[in-house]
Amino acid sequence: MRGCSAITANGERCRGIAATGSDYCPAHDPARAEERSRAASKAAKSLARTPEITRIKSLLKDLHEAVLEGRVDRSAAAVANQIANTQLRAVEVERRVREQDDLEIRLDELEGLLEEA
Repeated sequence: MRGCSAITANGERCRGIAATGSDYCPAHDPARAEERSRAASKAAKSLARTPEITRIKSLLKDLHEAVLEGRVDRSAAAVANQIANTQLRAVEVERRVREQDDLEIRLDELEGLLEEA
């Protein structure tokens, strides 16, 4: 079982296991670059359609219009905008945690398959 030959963004060698017949793990294999790109695009599109993000975007649009029309004080709108940005960051953190959990489950499954082989 060989390690991946890729160097990560922080300059360290990837700790992944090289796929059979390759010097790279599935996450770094150049032959899978297009597949990874499609998966990332699909994930980004699905994230943008989540109910939480759609709701926050709608609130921000309404807030923008209310400020321009003078119905909401600018300082109150600034605070509301900061809260919305905090909510968006929280949604992103939750997404990353779920993604990491999913990856850990998949890794455990792959390690189990390797042990059986």
